[in-house]
Amino acid sequence: MAEHDLMEKLVSLSKRRGFVFQSSEIYGGTGSVWDYGPLGVELKRNVKERWWSRMVHQRDDVEGLDAAILMHPRVWEASGHVEGFTDPLVECKTCKKRFRQDQLPMQACGRKPSKHPGEVDECELGEPRLFNLMFKTFMGPVEGDAATIFLRPETAQGSYVNFLNVQTASRQKVPFGIAQIGKAFRNEITPGNFIFRTREFEQAEMQFFVEPGSDDEWFEYWREERMAWHQSLGIRPERLRFHEHGPDELAHYAKKAVDIEYEFSFGWKELEGIHNRTDFDLARHEEYSGKRLEYIDTGVGKRFRPFVIETAVGVDRTVLVLLADAYHEEEVEGDTRVVLRLHPAVAPIKAAVFPLTKKDGQPEFARKLADELRAASIPSFYDEAGSIGRRYRRQDEAGTPFGITVDGQTAEDSSVTIRDRDTLEQVRVDAGKVRSWLLDRIHG
Repeated sequence: MAEHDLMEKLVSLSKRRGFVFQSSEIYGGTGSVWDYGPLGVELKRNVKERWWSRMVHQRDDVEGLDAAILMHPRVWEASGHVEGFTDPLVECKTCKKRFRQDQLPMQACGRKPSKHPGEVDECELGEPRLFNLMFKTFMGPVEGDAATIFLRPETAQGSYVNFLNVQTASRQKVPFGIAQIGKAFRNEITPGNFIFRTREFEQAEMQFFVEPGSDDEWFEYWREERMAWHQSLGIRPERLRFHEHGPDELAHYAKKAVDIEYEFSFGWKELEGIHNRTDFDLARHEEYSGKRLEYIDTGVGKRFRPFVIETAVGVDRTVLVLLADAYHEEEVEGDTRVVLRLHPAVAPIKAAVFPLTKKDGQPEFARKLADELRAASIPSFYDEAGSIGRRYRRQDEAGTPFGITVDGQTAEDSSVTIRDRDTLEQVRVDAGKVRSWLLDRIHG
């Protein structure tokens, strides 16, 4: 399989098996906006639950938050998004399409960007101008009199403006974090590569508030902790790396920054960012709101404005990484088998249950087993259509790690055959022990 074909194969498989659909497809689609189908919504939910478990439930120093998408306009002035959240934009006078100046394609409207004025076969690009990436809308019943507000371009600001609320309500002591998962919106000029860069997306961000002077130590801690989490999803370690930002790459708010990158078929790209934001955000919100955003340590009589270590991962990008990393094509008995080798913990369907034939009570036994697994919160799928080999192949494409077959021996000793998706090995397991057998391997 050629690497450049992978994204096309993922788009095709995602639609065929119900992972991701083009939004509003029957109307021709909406540019770089995607809907998650039955399998995709389960995969995405599993990613979010794994993140929340690791970042919140398994820790006593991180609290959860669900901040509103719509915020006071001054929030985005304080954060710098109104003034500085821009990309340089150029427009082709021939095709009227717009492109980011720093990412001009080799071909714009079918022609190379013009270097020699007067050559009519070449694209004619206008002067660059700044383009703000935030979506605007209006709050109020009459647009002319309504306040201009924005769809948030990130979730982080909700954590900063709620810093004191969360700290006071939870009685947390610094260091502690605020975690949230939520939608964000960016009017990207050049979105693309399937769900890698979209206009509507979901983020999982955690802002960890620390005492100044301890920020370097906590930065290194979260750098390693986040890499370990990605590897725990089953992503191949050789496809992950750190990229530390040089002085010319650092955002204006960052003292230090590192990206966790994944090697896609289109190159190494950012999956998650870990940033030392110092006290930039709290200081700005102090300035614009007039409210003091300091932590008071009553035990030692000390007060300070915390520094922030941020971890920010794109949920949609993580889903894309899991699909890309899990996709394999291999020859099995002369046929090409497409298989998604998803980690059992994130696989949308954990087990598929098949009767080998439609006689001897096999369908009834298989349905009952599938129902029992679903009742135990083990997502399972029942299928009796087609040959057993064809049924296995469908589930291989869906990433289902275990196939359970009810056959003639089941009537004799109540055992079933369980097939491993990756190794193709089969074992006999007593039907009454299938639930615990699966749980050991899903969560083990």
